[in-house]
Amino acid sequence: MNYISRHCRIRNRVIASGGQMVFEKNGGNLDEFMDSAFASLSIAYPKFYKMDRLSKLGFLGAEVLLKDIKLLEKYRPERIAVVISNSNASLDTDLKYFESTKTIASPALFVYTLSNIVAGEICIRQGIKGENAFFVLPRFDASRLAEYGEIVMASQKTDACIAGWVDVLGEQHDVFLYLLEKSKDGALEHTAEQLKKLYHVNYGPVDGGS
Repeated sequence: MNYISRHCRIRNRVIASGGQMVFEKNGGNLDEFMDSAFASLSIAYPKFYKMDRLSKLGFLGAEVLLKDIKLLEKYRPERIAVVISNSNASLDTDLKYFESTKTIASPALFVYTLSNIVAGEICIRQGIKGENAFFVLPRFDASRLAEYGEIVMASQKTDACIAGWVDVLGEQHDVFLYLLEKSKDGALEHTAEQLKKLYHVNYGPVDGGS
């Protein structure tokens, strides 16, 4: 058995960490929300503004999830895994890229027409070099996530794993990330039921996300 030591949620233009709201923005669109959330973190990372929306959401989720902990001091970078899933793959960016081909195809958008790029952006930012995987599923699947997370953690090459759900299409956005570790100290058991409970906590009115 492994344990959920931290978790975060981004939905309805609200960011929550450990069940506590840490940022919200009323009004404006999703892009304005993400830019404001990034500014609130007070970090210097200009590449953020070049990312697509899927990667921005994953980046923000990981930043909040790992805030105030030094993950690379606890674990070697090659022993930290990343496992993410969603239901829309990179469709949000694919549609924008398709529109750009009607005039001049955008190389900047083309880079992000792979759904697993979000995992890559998280790894680059956090200095992670371990196993990573991305699954496209019809909907959030706590059982699948719990099962694969346990498989990854069973490997003798993995000590920790950032796992969860990062999805966006238009203004709909839905992020649930958690840190999976082998230490039981004050952590929640890593089970499908526990993941369902954490995922289904809502902050504000439902905006059409899963």
